[in-house]
Amino acid sequence: MPIASAATAPSRAELVDHLVRTRIAGDVATPRENNLSHYRRLANGDRHYWFGLEFGERWVDEQDVLAVMAERCGVIDDPHHRQGQDTIDPELTVDALDRTAAVLRKAAAGQHRVLFATGHPGGLLDVHRATAEALRAAGCEIVVIPDGLRADDGMVFQFGDVAMLERGATLWHTHSPEPMAAILDGLEQAGRPLPDLVMADHGWAGCAGQRGIDAVGFADCNDPALFLAEAEGTLQVTIPLDDHVLSPRHYDPLTAYLLDAAGLA
Repeated sequence: MPIASAATAPSRAELVDHLVRTRIAGDVATPRENNLSHYRRLANGDRHYWFGLEFGERWVDEQDVLAVMAERCGVIDDPHHRQGQDTIDPELTVDALDRTAAVLRKAAAGQHRVLFATGHPGGLLDVHRATAEALRAAGCEIVVIPDGLRADDGMVFQFGDVAMLERGATLWHTHSPEPMAAILDGLEQAGRPLPDLVMADHGWAGCAGQRGIDAVGFADCNDPALFLAEAEGTLQVTIPLDDHVLSPRHYDPLTAYLLDAAGLA
């Protein structure tokens, strides 16, 4: 069921079909072994997998993490399934987009300050950029980050309204919370207000949520931290999807659906 144009919002059924065909959801590329390894490392206290969140002793059992991931992301819930194919439920992806649309409608109605950031410039940059453009048109202030921010041996820059990490003139894939921490600290040091809402992914979203800022995040099935944060109420919404599929254009129908559902198209 092809979708004619990225600018045309698909129906729910069309989007579900598209997500499965492009492997944004459904039978995704991330193998089961990788998923379970990350769940185990988070449960064992490896902060690389906490994405800037503080879980204390609440998620020390890998099976508890798996249960949340099955419920909120749609991975296979059988603990004896140890290798091979794993899944993201496309219906859960669209459900999360609908919840995100409600957050965006609230931001637009209140003309909130919104910050966008991504650690996945090769996949999700245009999703964030298009959403920022739509919210600005609706009267929101898109937060401009301070100049000269550094984190993780790189610079935190903003391109097309989206904050990213740059090293050596290259945009970097990163799950680290440190770039977001640099932005929030930089805003405070400059005497500027913090954002009312952050839309980001991975450690960028986790750090914002941990600081008490309303946050929405995209996350893959091997990145459980944001799903646990949503379950605990630290994040507003976590959207399950494969965050780097074959072409970034595959995310265009998802963006169109989100903006249409939010009344921003």
